[in-house]
Amino acid sequence: MKFLNYESDGSPRVGLLNDGLVFQIESASSVEELISRGSLGEIQRRTATLGGEELDRVKVRAPILTPDKILLAAINYRAHGTEQKNPPPAQPYFFTKFRSCLIGQGDPIILPRVSTKVDWEAELAVVIGKKCKYVARTEALSHVAGYTVANDISFRDLQFPEGWPEKTNTLGQNWVKGKALDSAFPLGPWLVTTDEIPDPQRLQLSLKVNGVERQSANTDDMIFSVAELIEHLSAGLTLMPGDIISTGTPAGVAVFSGAPYLKDGDVVEATIQGIGTLRNPVRAE
Repeated sequence: MKFLNYESDGSPRVGLLNDGLVFQIESASSVEELISRGSLGEIQRRTATLGGEELDRVKVRAPILTPDKILLAAINYRAHGTEQKNPPPAQPYFFTKFRSCLIGQGDPIILPRVSTKVDWEAELAVVIGKKCKYVARTEALSHVAGYTVANDISFRDLQFPEGWPEKTNTLGQNWVKGKALDSAFPLGPWLVTTDEIPDPQRLQLSLKVNGVERQSANTDDMIFSVAELIEHLSAGLTLMPGDIISTGTPAGVAVFSGAPYLKDGDVVEATIQGIGTLRNPVRAE
């Protein structure tokens, strides 16, 4: 099943998508409310309460709007590590973003006045379905509500110190300014439940800018699997329903490939097999 937050006639709603039609679920106000109540399975077993609307007649929002945590894995694809000449990490490394980074299908990626090197990173995003802590990797996927597409927008001239890589900073990369400005986390277009994606390590993903393919890979190139990431994160950190774990990006980002950075008027499309395509225009601030 595909669950989504959307607007119809200016009113926020939650629904499920089936054969190009969006069916409203009147019993909840958001996808994360359904997840928190453990209602995804219940909805799957019965039909929605109202007739469906055509998908292109509604405004699709991010599938998760108010996560407690947004956690992103750094250098979690072998090819991405190779393109930046970094050895595989010994254990997962995470950074964070904020709710203000979240945008949905069709929302503009904003090019801020403070950055001229705005980059893309297509990623598989995992949404936690049950509160958990100290989860073994063998049980980790049972705590997942579903999957969606993410784009880890990065501001490379803010992320790295001037003169990088020859010049470094003793405090490391600037993860907040380099990763977490407004609109820096497109997410969507919907949440796909785990029954439709039994193995998250066998998914093809790609990213195009203005129709030109910039990234193409399979999630089997991850250094740490989805289950391993959940095991590592949940060791001492309580994961809550609706929390988002973005699992890293493959090779092909602008900063290492030499492709031009994003500019006003561009269109970015990130696609993952079994989920769909997250499409966002690019606009100057």
